[in-house]
Amino acid sequence: MSLQPGREHRLAGAPGHTGRASSGLLATLSQPAALLAVYVPLLFLSALLMFWVEPLIGKLILPLLGGTPMVWTTCMVFFQAMLLAGYGYAHLTLRLGVRRQAMLHLVVVALSIVALPIGSIAGWVPPTGSTDPRPWLLGWLIVAVGAPFFVLAATAPMLQAWFARTDHPDARDPYFLYATSNAGSLIGLLGFPALAEPLLTLPEQSWAWSGTYIAFGLLLVLAALTLRRNGRAADRPAPAPAAAVAATETAPPATATHLPTLALRLRWVLLALAPSSLLLGLTTFVTTDIAAVPLLWIIPLAAYLITFMIAFAKRPLIGHRVALIAQPVVVVPALLLFFWGLNEATWWVMALHFCAFFLTALVCHGELARTRPDSRHLTEFYLLLSLGGVLGGLFNALVAPMVFTTTLEYPLAMTAALLLRPLSGADSGRARLLDLIVPAGWFVAMLLFARVTQKDVTEDDLALLSTISLVLALACFVTIGRPIRFGLMMSAIVAAGWIVPQFTENVIFANRNFYGILRVVDDTDDQMRTIYHGTTQHGAQLLTPSLRLKPITYYVEGSPIAQVFEDVARRHPDGNIAVLGLGAGTLACLAKKGEHVTFYEIDPAVETVARDPKLFTFLKDCPPKLDVVLGDGRLTMARAPANGYDLIVLDAFTSDAVPMHLLTSEAARLYRAKLKDDGVIIFNVSNRYLDLAPVLGAVAPTAGMVAFTQDFDSDPNDPAANDSSWVVMVPAGAVEARLEADKRWKRVTPPAGLRPWTDGFSNLLSAIQW
Repeated sequence: MSLQPGREHRLAGAPGHTGRASSGLLATLSQPAALLAVYVPLLFLSALLMFWVEPLIGKLILPLLGGTPMVWTTCMVFFQAMLLAGYGYAHLTLRLGVRRQAMLHLVVVALSIVALPIGSIAGWVPPTGSTDPRPWLLGWLIVAVGAPFFVLAATAPMLQAWFARTDHPDARDPYFLYATSNAGSLIGLLGFPALAEPLLTLPEQSWAWSGTYIAFGLLLVLAALTLRRNGRAADRPAPAPAAAVAATETAPPATATHLPTLALRLRWVLLALAPSSLLLGLTTFVTTDIAAVPLLWIIPLAAYLITFMIAFAKRPLIGHRVALIAQPVVVVPALLLFFWGLNEATWWVMALHFCAFFLTALVCHGELARTRPDSRHLTEFYLLLSLGGVLGGLFNALVAPMVFTTTLEYPLAMTAALLLRPLSGADSGRARLLDLIVPAGWFVAMLLFARVTQKDVTEDDLALLSTISLVLALACFVTIGRPIRFGLMMSAIVAAGWIVPQFTENVIFANRNFYGILRVVDDTDDQMRTIYHGTTQHGAQLLTPSLRLKPITYYVEGSPIAQVFEDVARRHPDGNIAVLGLGAGTLACLAKKGEHVTFYEIDPAVETVARDPKLFTFLKDCPPKLDVVLGDGRLTMARAPANGYDLIVLDAFTSDAVPMHLLTSEAARLYRAKLKDDGVIIFNVSNRYLDLAPVLGAVAPTAGMVAFTQDFDSDPNDPAANDSSWVVMVPAGAVEARLEADKRWKRVTPPAGLRPWTDGFSNLLSAIQW
């Protein structure tokens, strides 16, 4: 049935009083206060459930795929796609009329309950050795949470459309409810690590979430009932506002859009696309290129939600004009850091990038709020916003990993957002021509300047370079009123800063795939070749021919791992060793001739690097027998024979983070089952942000083992040696006694009350080194 604009219904003469007799619940629901008491909690609850389930699903998938940035990015793209599907469903079914739409939606909600509890699917494992498990992951997500998430995604625009057709005084401009929805999203996001994760296991969270979802469904019934007692609940379009939507202080003033043009619709999509891509790009950038700080991804996502809350609030905390003025002040220095290649893991660098993202997202979302249509086009508006979000996510998840070997998508999204700033001042053909000519000349100048400054720079040059940077920044500020010129000039700075290092740095190999970014870099000063995953060193080899097979970095002579290898070789000359995590293959040279080493490696690109004798020669020249098994270490080791290994080494990292599913009680029991009675399990727990020794100390008894730890201080005069921290687990007996007698090892005594991590429970906050 199509909408019927001409159909009239008797309106309420006074709040709570309708044209025909009624009583009880329906009459109560007609009250303005009662309407808010239903709609506000329902919107809040639906958003809370959405942002609770996102990290929950991420934790559920962790034992299957590990914690790479691309897992989170792919999950985000799935959730954005489901959001688009939900918004499309809300927009199209509105043609049925709100009452019929409500009846249909309640049926869909009832059907989605079949999928509860969420995430409860057994027997799904990713294909072994796959270079791209994204298709498998998307299928798992659809089955695990697709139906309930679809319902929640459709609810926010649908409820606002319903509210717009009630008799509430604010029904003419229901966009303030969007801020309420995002507040629920923020609480759900922050509540997961602060409350849900420390207090509940994953199965308990799944049931709690499912129970809350059912409560949401019951509350939705009340919202549907409000449509039977409100005058404008008829199956007709929401009325146009009596007056224009309040304009922001941006010049020129904007009014509510009654008939959006194609150009405006496209602008809405782009204004949603840029911050969506920027969110994922910044998350990948800071966790890959700056620091793999636990839970760091929460900060940009929380900032993203807060910008929506501010932009669509009745009285924005930060005005749109203020955001427009402040944005270049932060963005220009942030993009200049790319030009100079200054991405050290310092708090001020991260704070600068977070502020640049926050203000850029606030400007984009402020533009969306400023140009929003009246409530007749509300569902279409949200559909286009969701489309932009999905396109931004797809660019980051699918296009960027294929096109770039760095996190270039982040500064590109930032400069794209600058192009969407509103034009201020007069426009002319000459000005538009200069918008293209000036950035082109600027790019040539930046390219030449970057090429010169990439050469050896002395300390005396730094003051001059700082002054030039200031001049560059001021030159860009002159153009902020011309968004095309300003955005293209900033793009020129980013492009020049990216192109020149490709020819000047000693990067001899670069690869980017689902599992992250790999680089192999030569250090000519120290005569050393290093493999990096993100910002973290994953192995190195000396280039001097006589020293090429000498173990270095974490594995130098005298290190805890070297001690354990020597002990195992002494007791079992023909020992069988398993290593989770390949890196450059350095550990192969700690083993002796006659021993057999099996490396378990999840990333096929790492094996390609380690086996290429033009890059590293450990696997080719070290004495033991060697095998490499591709796939998640825990899953593939499960197929190994029981009681077969004398030593199991856990040396698997995603950038600087140890995948948590390798540190749980279930994982420890698996390792113990594959270990001989006098075998040893050793974990590399070297980490800048987490103290994992107590965690493993609590896990060890669940596998019938005891834990010892050792922190190793390397020779400060040896550039090839790294400090490291290790934990060993051994069964009670002779090996335990030897470790107890060795003063270098200390028995791990976890704090009282520390709960062992399991596949269903982990508390990352408890392990952070504050």
